[in-house]
Amino acid sequence: MPAIHRLSDPLINQIAAGEVVERPASVLKEVLENAVDADSQAIEVLLEAGGVRRIRISDDGCGIDKGDLALALERHATSKIASLEDLESVATMGFRGEALAAIASVARTSITSRARGAGHAWRVEGTGRAPEPAPLNHGTVVDVQELYYNTPARRKFLKTEGTEFAHCDEAFRRVALARPDIAMQLTHNGRVSHRLPASDMTRRVGLLMGDDFLEHARAVSVEAGPLQLTGFASLPAYSRASRDAQYFFVNGRFVRDKLITHAIRQAYRDILHGSRHPAYVLFLQIDPRTVDVNVHPAKIEVRFRESRAVHQFVYHAVERALGHSGAAEAGGDAFVPTAPVAPTGAPPAAAFGHYAPTPVQSPLAMESAARNYYDFASSARPTESRTQGSYTAPAMPPEQTGEAPPLGFALAQLHGVYILAQNAQGMVLVDMHAAHERILYERLKTVLDGTPSIQRLLIPAVLSVSAREMATAEACEDALAGMGFEISPAGPTALSVRTVPALLASADVGELTRSVLAELDDMPATEVITARRNELLATMACHGAVRANRTLTIPEMNALLRQMEATDRADQCNHGRPTWTQFSMAELDRFFLRGQ
Repeated sequence: MPAIHRLSDPLINQIAAGEVVERPASVLKEVLENAVDADSQAIEVLLEAGGVRRIRISDDGCGIDKGDLALALERHATSKIASLEDLESVATMGFRGEALAAIASVARTSITSRARGAGHAWRVEGTGRAPEPAPLNHGTVVDVQELYYNTPARRKFLKTEGTEFAHCDEAFRRVALARPDIAMQLTHNGRVSHRLPASDMTRRVGLLMGDDFLEHARAVSVEAGPLQLTGFASLPAYSRASRDAQYFFVNGRFVRDKLITHAIRQAYRDILHGSRHPAYVLFLQIDPRTVDVNVHPAKIEVRFRESRAVHQFVYHAVERALGHSGAAEAGGDAFVPTAPVAPTGAPPAAAFGHYAPTPVQSPLAMESAARNYYDFASSARPTESRTQGSYTAPAMPPEQTGEAPPLGFALAQLHGVYILAQNAQGMVLVDMHAAHERILYERLKTVLDGTPSIQRLLIPAVLSVSAREMATAEACEDALAGMGFEISPAGPTALSVRTVPALLASADVGELTRSVLAELDDMPATEVITARRNELLATMACHGAVRANRTLTIPEMNALLRQMEATDRADQCNHGRPTWTQFSMAELDRFFLRGQ
């Protein structure tokens, strides 16, 4: 075996560069974070050849003193932490003290800086050199040229100029979204790609994500104790084929976290299906002492001390924002939708807005209730009276007033598929099947939100399990029982399943049980059961909803509109399709060239 020896400092730095400096975008990210930490108000980035030939970042921050300039290029040298207590509550973007040293070991690097109050600026090129006087008004300029000039093997792994610039552009966007209060500019090969003035979050998001994103997004603003979540989450109409429009920040730091991704995906589970991905820009503020940012060399991953609490907070915050139906505000007037009054002599379920089925104990009974729902609803003939605490749509729409409901009043039915209505803003077009499907689905979920019914198996199912699955079943016995599972050991490596949730009785018992056990380490059993249950309910609601070519009367159409206004997530059906759209009078006038 060869003798053990100490590595040289240049080799140590080049090894570290393999972790920190993956490509030009990695250099840009690290230096931009240092510029942000320097209390800069304006940052300019200049790139050449996708950042491979040159990356120049200038800021107007506090600058670096002459005595600290050479030290800035040394490993494990930083001004941001000095003790373990500082590390446990990091509030800056950078803190490791490795980035500049790693960059200088694989590229021609120079730093020019003028500290506030200094007579002039100083410049240092590479490590081990003394600073020299240099011209600069204020701030700091970091110039990185010829990346990997001394490690050609690493340079061969870089992609085309266009690809590397795309990664740099993404790194720039992440920092720009995190700090809208800082003016930022990105120039590539002499062409300005982004010029972002200092502004508020909404304007910065619009400039980088596009106004189309803001038009199809819901604002998120929730605070609970030390946790605060703000930003925007898109509606399904703006879903993407990839995750390229997902930005999540923890205390201003962009992160990719499986826990957070799962929480947001769960919030979209009822309105976004298939292989589509949501778009969002969300900012989580949390006590720095409860989050560990020192778990990844590139600082892109974090670990939460109370991960379950953070997961639930993000999930409920996003779900609440998405669950708020735009139908309730479509008309722009203050209006609180309530259920229509059933006509005299009609059964309790004889109106869209008054559905109160008796508790069901089996999937067959639940499906029957869903399919019968429209039959009861369509038999209703709402009266034309309006009483205290209730609202009943008239047969024909009256003159529009300030009290007009958001979705207005029905005028006609188009080809047995769409409902045409008018509200204070203009024309509303509703897909009646999609809308009724969402109403049914939300009501069926409400029915089953109580104590779940169980299905006892005639012959207990015996499963062969691993030691980990056995331990999980024993540790989570109470949680499983609360979901409707009765599971007990049947041997050293076997489990006996005696009961399952009644609604999932037709599922494969072995597969269902293993799925629940596999997920119990990462999430509550309720989420696994809820996901399976909701899949069945969505199918049942689809079958129970009013079909195309079913003729509706004006009162029936108005009853459906009123129920939409009172239903969460009524803007999309169970498959993520829109249920209604608004055409303003201005849009109609432009189409018909009125006033021109």
